[in-house]
Amino acid sequence: MTTPRAGSVALITGGTGGFGRALATKLRALEVTAVLADLDSERNRAVAADLGCPFVALDVTDRAANEAVVASVEAEHGRLDAAYLNAGISSAKSDDAVDLDEFLRVVDIDLFGVVYGTLAARPAIKRAGGGAIVVTASLAGLSPMAGDPAYSVAKGGAVAFVRSMAPRLAAEGTTISAICPGFADTAIIDPIRDTFTQAGFPVLTAEEVADAMLLAWTSAEPGAAYVIQPGVGTVPYKFKGVPSAKTSAGETAVVPEALRPPSMR
Repeated sequence: MTTPRAGSVALITGGTGGFGRALATKLRALEVTAVLADLDSERNRAVAADLGCPFVALDVTDRAANEAVVASVEAEHGRLDAAYLNAGISSAKSDDAVDLDEFLRVVDIDLFGVVYGTLAARPAIKRAGGGAIVVTASLAGLSPMAGDPAYSVAKGGAVAFVRSMAPRLAAEGTTISAICPGFADTAIIDPIRDTFTQAGFPVLTAEEVADAMLLAWTSAEPGAAYVIQPGVGTVPYKFKGVPSAKTSAGETAVVPEALRPPSMR
């Protein structure tokens, strides 16, 4: 695995959470500036200070705020080489009812936060000569969880967004990819942590996920999704194809050029 160049600059949303802290520690050891973006609170500012990382306040559901944060990173540090779109939440309830307000909040943060973050970071990374956008998705984005439809929809949408955006970003020298960890030892599993302990079910450490995040910056294939599981490591997910349309003569139909993105024409 190659490593990011010393002096590079990375933005991490949800940067003061478990994955963000672990990743920031690894990036700092490589002499990369890791800018932590998170909701504005004394706790989050203190976490960034303890890690020795710059902090910027960000609500990822605010499109204009995403753009302003990227602009501030460029102004302060001169460039942006990588964006880790890592902010996310899960549903608080696990019963059969679907709370629509909560559903929309999860999708707003976990999916639209990725969309806004990508659109904001794209031109800055291009100005830096290309780089990477790494999206924290989940196994739930590949195998939906019956107990959390909002999280499954949001993470599945994030994976689809990554795959759809990959060709046009690759044409600019930017690789976008998704990491899809299984259950990990972060605050998001706190409501069900005892269940894992009692069952002896292994969970990932934040450091294991951060290693995959680091790998994705330097070595990911455009549009790829990487599964991270205890005892398995980081492996690329193999998406199944869909049957192609057939012409009246029984030949495989080719998608019209006008429907393909410019980078694939």
